Amino acid sequence: MVLILVVPLLVLILVAVSRVPRPDDYVNVGRFTSGGQMMFSDTSRGFSKAKDPAVVRFNDKYFLYYTVKQNEVVTGLRIGVATSEDLLIWKKWGELEVEHDYEKRGFGAPGAIVLNGKVHLFYQSSGNGRRDAICHAWSDDGYSFTRNSSNPIFRPTGRWNAGRAIDADVIEHEGRLLLYYATRDPSMKVQMQGVAAAPVDSDFGRDTWTQLNPDGPILKPELPWETNCIEAAALCKHGGKLYMFYAGGYNNDPQQIGCAISSDGVKWRRLFDTPFLPNGKEGEWNSSESGHPYAFTDDDGVTYLFYQGNGDNGRSWFLSKATIGWKDGIPFLDAAGDRRMAGDRRMAGAGVREQGSVLQGAGVPVLEFRI
Repeated sequence: MVLILVVPLLVLILVAVSRVPRPDDYVNVGRFTSGGQMMFSDTSRGFSKAKDPAVVRFNDKYFLYYTVKQNEVVTGLRIGVATSEDLLIWKKWGELEVEHDYEKRGFGAPGAIVLNGKVHLFYQSSGNGRRDAICHAWSDDGYSFTRNSSNPIFRPTGRWNAGRAIDADVIEHEGRLLLYYATRDPSMKVQMQGVAAAPVDSDFGRDTWTQLNPDGPILKPELPWETNCIEAAALCKHGGKLYMFYAGGYNNDPQQIGCAISSDGVKWRRLFDTPFLPNGKEGEWNSSESGHPYAFTDDDGVTYLFYQGNGDNGRSWFLSKATIGWKDGIPFLDAAGDRRMAGDRRMAGAGVREQGSVLQGAGVPVLEFRI
């Protein structure tokens, strides 16, 4: 009887401890954060790699969900969870672990939204090629997630695509939840954007989704800098319009961030012919790419654009953000807003931590945003 009682107790303790990262499992690069620029990465795999950010405000703190890369010990992608009080300094809490067969080869690239007091994650399976699809999970506390019993919940149909869906993002619009995803053409060479919708009061199960673009993509690469890829749609609202920040070009092409506008979420028009947020100059931390954006609007109405970048052709990946300003319905990179945040942090007297022993690409100049 004693052994039967003790063993479950030990199991519970081990599970709880596994959720607490070591101090060197993540890094906030002090030479950037001291100037007000977020610079976060995950070092739990023995290198500095964090990708595909998604941010929400929940229970009076900020949650960052992101992709953790695999190594020789951990097979497949995972979703990391970090929290912050100020959107600048982040602390890793832990990772979502594999629970079902559709996650065994990996899962990541989350999109996140808070609805009715719950955090909803829309994420992709990984490692399955054409069969990768969008999955859904929800949480009451932002840390532990319950998977949707009908996962995977969505993959596209139609002769124009390969049946694959990755890089999910969602936004509520006119009583529906719009789900944006990236897919490829049948030859698996060109990445494009699509959208589906479900009633916002549904359980977001597989049977609730309607593909809104059955005959072709809502956005595909057409500009030279977009090369063969448009992915990672990042949605926000402003002035009654929908805005999509998107990644153009595959990783390290370089990947850069563009912007488009829509009234209905299906028909989109580019706002710029050049990247809204380009990769950095030679020697800067993001010279290889500024990619995979995520748009987050805080309670005070300020919108931030989170994104990934690196300066070493993908040997490392860091997550940063920029403040978005608006003028006559056109977004711009608000360097003054970034400086205000830096000033607020210095006034608060908050300390800056630099943790982790692996900081590839971290010793380069702070990016000067070019508008």
